[in-house]
Amino acid sequence: MPEFMHPYTSQTYALMRIVTGFLFLWHGTQKLLSIPTPPPPQVPTFVIAIAGPIELIGGTLVMIGLFTGWAAFLCSGLMAFAYWMGHGTQALLPIQNMGELAALYCFVFLYISARGSGIWSVDAARKHPSGVSVHAK
Repeated sequence: MPEFMHPYTSQTYALMRIVTGFLFLWHGTQKLLSIPTPPPPQVPTFVIAIAGPIELIGGTLVMIGLFTGWAAFLCSGLMAFAYWMGHGTQALLPIQNMGELAALYCFVFLYISARGSGIWSVDAARKHPSGVSVHAK
């Protein structure tokens, strides 16, 4: 489709990346800092130790758009693991096994990993002082 029919795709993508990273980092603050609430008591210690830093640091990196491809890829893998470890063994469908959020995060992060930082990111600012990527549409 012509560009004039979708004039805000770059901005919409940037908002999706920022909001996704922001929401994800709070899972890490919950696990590591008990903010805003402590993690549920049934969460294993190894999940807190491994997932917490990935969620907090990875979510922050995705949100600000720094090393976005690698950070989002790691977050996607974490969510794939979380889905199959915590939900996929319960039932086949995410609606049945309560794994919708993990599955959605997995594929949103996979898309972000493939697409990259886009506009309004530290990566774009580092490449182009104007902060606008040459790939922005």
